[in-house]
Amino acid sequence: MSLSVNTNNSSMVALETLNSTQSQLSATENAVSTGKKVATAADNPAAFGIASQINGDTQGQAAVNDGLSYASSVVSSTTSAANNILSVLNKVQEAVTGLKDNDSSSTSLSQVNEELTGYMKEIDTIARDATTKGVNLLSVGTGDGLGITSNQISYVTGLQGDTQTITGFSASIASDTGATGTISVLTDALGLTTGSTAGADPTSNVFLTATGSSIAMSDTAANLIDKVQNAITAMTNVTSKLGANTNMIAAMSTYGEAVSDDLTSASGALTDADMSSESAKLTSLQTKQSLAIKSLSIANGESQNVLSLFQ
Repeated sequence: MSLSVNTNNSSMVALETLNSTQSQLSATENAVSTGKKVATAADNPAAFGIASQINGDTQGQAAVNDGLSYASSVVSSTTSAANNILSVLNKVQEAVTGLKDNDSSSTSLSQVNEELTGYMKEIDTIARDATTKGVNLLSVGTGDGLGITSNQISYVTGLQGDTQTITGFSASIASDTGATGTISVLTDALGLTTGSTAGADPTSNVFLTATGSSIAMSDTAANLIDKVQNAITAMTNVTSKLGANTNMIAAMSTYGEAVSDDLTSASGALTDADMSSESAKLTSLQTKQSLAIKSLSIANGESQNVLSLFQ
């Protein structure tokens, strides 16, 4: 190879090697600092585009999971209320069953009447309080000044937009009990009161009728007991439906969490850096960088050798 002060081939080769090593080193240092082998579209356009779509799906699934959690809260609140109402209905049945034993005493019937009316108030209060962010599945209607804005709930179950709806139970309760007339509160739907006002506590019940100072049973003992048993059956049907919805939501929540994990893993497989590999690559490139600098220094010194020819 000839010596020239105008062209230093060795220096150019050394410089190209150094620049290439420096570029690789910069990419590796970026991967180590960010933990990602594909941090921008410039790193890998295809992988970055796919990962971005997957990240969008991940956010969408997170929203689905949040909706399922909200639906679970509504169903849980309603289930607790329904179970408490069933407990009160058991007390109502006990009181109604004993009416015949007290029908000869106006005083005793008056006391039982107050007891039963108190149970009616308790049932409606529990039903009104089963409200989660305006949703009350035991409410007969909305816009009653109680903060109830809906008596049904719809929620998304997956990324494709599939939905499930839980309709309020007042209509099915009235159907089970055979309640008729204007139904404004849950005890009306249960067939235990009539003509009630939404938001107001019941002041009477269907078991005893007060006329002036006298009070008497409104029907035969068997028919009155049958009314309570129909109400218990109706609420039992509600708890069964709530249980089915609880299982449905729990299953979809578990599946939703699995989908979120799978999407996160898929995105990571495309963009996350293998830190052990990057660490080894970093050490290797740092060594290559040092050698390239040394080679460039030696190559740059070759032109100085031309001076020795003229001494």
